[in-house]
Amino acid sequence: MSDEDRGRLLAGAHHDPHALLGAHPVRGGLLIRTLRPFASGVTVLADGLRAELHSEGDGLFAGVLPLRTVPEYRLLVDYGESTATVHDPYRFLPTLGELDLHLFGEGRHEQLWRALGAHVMDHQGVTGTRCTVWAPNAQGVRVVGNFNYWDGTGHPMRSLGSSGVWELFLPDLGEGELYKFEITRPDGSRTVRADPMARRTECPPATASVVHTSRHRWQDDDWMARRGQRPVHQAPFSVYEVHLASWRPGLTYRQLAAQLPAYVKDLGFTHVEFMPVAEHPFGGSWGYQVTGFYAPTARMGTPDDFKFLIDALHRAGIGVLMDWVPAHFPRDDWALAEFDGRPLYEPQDPSRAAHPDWGTLEFDYGRTEVRNFLVANAVYWCEEFHIDGLRVDAVASMLYLDYSREDGGWTPNVNGGRENLDAVAFLQEMNATVYRRCPGVVTIAEESTAWDGVTRATHHVGPGGFGGLGFGLKWNMGWMHDSLGYVSKEPVHRKYHHGEMTFSMIYAYSENYVLPISHDEVVHGKQALVSKMPGDWWQQRANHRAYLGFMWAHPGKQLLFMGQEFAQGAEWAERHGPDWWLLDPSYEAEPDHRGVRDLVRELNRHYAATPALWERDTEPAGFQWIDGDASEDNVFSFLRFAADGAPLVSVTNFSPVVRHGYRIGVPDDVPAWREVLNTDAARYGGSGVANPDPLKTETVPWNGRTSSVPLVLPPLATIWLRPA
Repeated sequence: MSDEDRGRLLAGAHHDPHALLGAHPVRGGLLIRTLRPFASGVTVLADGLRAELHSEGDGLFAGVLPLRTVPEYRLLVDYGESTATVHDPYRFLPTLGELDLHLFGEGRHEQLWRALGAHVMDHQGVTGTRCTVWAPNAQGVRVVGNFNYWDGTGHPMRSLGSSGVWELFLPDLGEGELYKFEITRPDGSRTVRADPMARRTECPPATASVVHTSRHRWQDDDWMARRGQRPVHQAPFSVYEVHLASWRPGLTYRQLAAQLPAYVKDLGFTHVEFMPVAEHPFGGSWGYQVTGFYAPTARMGTPDDFKFLIDALHRAGIGVLMDWVPAHFPRDDWALAEFDGRPLYEPQDPSRAAHPDWGTLEFDYGRTEVRNFLVANAVYWCEEFHIDGLRVDAVASMLYLDYSREDGGWTPNVNGGRENLDAVAFLQEMNATVYRRCPGVVTIAEESTAWDGVTRATHHVGPGGFGGLGFGLKWNMGWMHDSLGYVSKEPVHRKYHHGEMTFSMIYAYSENYVLPISHDEVVHGKQALVSKMPGDWWQQRANHRAYLGFMWAHPGKQLLFMGQEFAQGAEWAERHGPDWWLLDPSYEAEPDHRGVRDLVRELNRHYAATPALWERDTEPAGFQWIDGDASEDNVFSFLRFAADGAPLVSVTNFSPVVRHGYRIGVPDDVPAWREVLNTDAARYGGSGVANPDPLKTETVPWNGRTSSVPLVLPPLATIWLRPA
């Protein structure tokens, strides 16, 4: 061995340690060399062979054996007080094939998690763990872990050609072992990093990666077979948003599986949406600053435990959506930032890499391998965890080069525009790949601007010259902002803001929308939903109920954050979660909160049974205003229609007064109507003003129609009518 090779090997800066270590034919026989830095002696063991190697110093042991071929040998390593018989990692051929490397180099390895990371496998007749990592700028990479006392000297990895991928097979290393990668940077310094592809991690604040093998056996075949039978925009879609760590603080994934599915099913929601579950170092980020993109957080259990929870939800007939965060990542020096000593996952330009709002780094969507890392990650959650939908966070921050940046603080694209063309291409590729590979999965964009074609197919080019982004649904942030602004006003002032509630129908069919009342609207001084409402406690709850009735009837799917289903008055905090004590029967005001929850259950029950409320959400023919201009009355009335024409009437009175004989125009082919839902019902905590008898259609022209019915409108309430 040359002095240069020896120095680089011992410094962890050699690209091909397998050329120096292991067994190699030489003149006179077979040279076997091993690097065992803590050993006092090493002996080679094979059939009919026992040969002691000579020390070359610095933990290197070598000897020439009179053999012509390489036997299946082991090493007897003497540590003075103990000995160990082990396989030599450097006698094994590479475990990663040319096809994997080729696909990764092209950015088309759609199951990248099967190639990179740590995998228990059988190789050349031996069970062990294959470790692979992408670090193209590294001088050398070594595996460290509890198995080598976090000293990687004896476990350098080899570079596989020009791919930037490093590989080492560690015989006898199995599931549950902790590991990281020790990377020698271009300047010769070292950094120890968690595995970007780790499928399991230590529980924070510990940061090691964990070798993982899944043993979960799915029992949701029926769910998976039928989930794609109806397009999601033509199906019931009512979402309960959950922060898993605080829904019932202290519960594990498996304990949640015993409670969450039953609760969600009882309330009638079709889906749950988990705030981010990928591993993150700081709980206060709610999971939106991810360090382990391929690992469910270990705070509540193992990856198989998380699968158990999803399985339980599916068996209860509930779909599972998950927040996914490809917009940025934190700067922790053990994670992705300058992973191999230079910007790798982030752009080279520091001003372009830095996310201006969150102190994080943006991904380099123009780099083939980074794009592959993210696209495969989306597929991973859907295929490995049976996730039914990905809600993609902060899409607007990805789409615009000038997002939150001052003039002069950003560089236009090649066309002179502000659009991030690489991010556009990435989102299109991600959506196209997920929809092709994962039938029944929906992708949902949290996109807060008026970007054209968020839910348009990628091959349909819009007026701006871009193909659609390819999402299935988009959060309607405009509806959320405008409607909450309206209901927060005192009723006497609402007539001046009437247009804030009707404006959403101007653009309701520009995208496929979700109406979100999410965690973002009930934190950081924004107040809980019921606390946004004006008036005394009764009026606040009445406004809350009327608003939910209006929301469930409005075109678009609906999403409600936990705690809002029972009118929690306090803002959400991840430290303690919802105020479940409000539903304790011993609490004096418990009926007030239980009544709101009962309403949510009824809203979902009627919603699921009424195709008019979901079948034509994306079709203008599925909606008609009865009277959208009754600003003096603070009343909104409209019709929804199913595909077969079956109608539903929704009327909301955002005034605190009862309106007797309030006439609305209705279709003349329905002889009578009956009230099927009334948010003012006494069982929900309302005043009990209702229309108990069928309402006969009268040939009295009204609201531009030839027929009408007179109603009693309860105060601060929504009523729904269906043909009697």
